[in-house]
Amino acid sequence: MWLQACDMLDRADHLRRQFFQLGRIGRTLVWEPPVDLFESDWGLLIRAAVPDAVDQDFGIYLEPAVLRLTGQRRLPIAARESFIHRLEMPYGRIERAISLPEGSFELDSHSYVNGCLEIRLRRTGPQV
Repeated sequence: MWLQACDMLDRADHLRRQFFQLGRIGRTLVWEPPVDLFESDWGLLIRAAVPDAVDQDFGIYLEPAVLRLTGQRRLPIAARESFIHRLEMPYGRIERAISLPEGSFELDSHSYVNGCLEIRLRRTGPQV
């Protein structure tokens, strides 16, 4: 029983590290939010999980075969003057390059809903 509990804790910690990838761009520490990508006849829906952010904090750049997402997740104002006992969710600079499936797309819309940035790319050519 104890070994099963320890195994479950190890798996949970692995999942936490997997979903919040940290990296570097030059000397700047960045993190990559987890994303879901859905494809349909009309195009693509991409959802990036970034809790407690605002729509204006994001930059969305469509390049050939890649969607580049940049942004910022800020510490809550109340936390800036607090002693932090635990900090498991990443804050700071966001950078994520998302490989897109074959095809031609253009940015249709984006919105911030329920802790996720939703990006819609409309298909501009025939489906491959």
